[in-house]
Amino acid sequence: MDESYLDADPETVRERVREYERGDRTAFDVEVAYPDTFTGRVMRAMSEIPYGETRTYGELAAELDTSPVAVGQACGRNPVPLVVPCHRVVGAGGRLVGFSAEGGVELKRRLLDGEAANRQTKLATFE
Repeated sequence: MDESYLDADPETVRERVREYERGDRTAFDVEVAYPDTFTGRVMRAMSEIPYGETRTYGELAAELDTSPVAVGQACGRNPVPLVVPCHRVVGAGGRLVGFSAEGGVELKRRLLDGEAANRQTKLATFE
């Protein structure tokens, strides 16, 4: 994670990540310095994907009037994974493809499974 894109001290960012990993945090409340590039546009779109949900590369591409391949390439350049949730972008039909963070697609699966389970637990609490 390139913390130079975040308006928070490194220890605050690490604490937010630990809270996310415990299931205590569903969003990162740190400002992101989005690049003034296509990648920045994709990062902004990814930031709008709610916790526990996914969008396909094709859906983001349609929203941004571009191709799914271009969206995938921009996702791979995301300098702040987790904070800008590129793991919530999946292939057509929900296939888990392309995750540039260390741990690859298996980490992407664990993140999405954890969010889904935590979201279901939180929903059940309110029933």
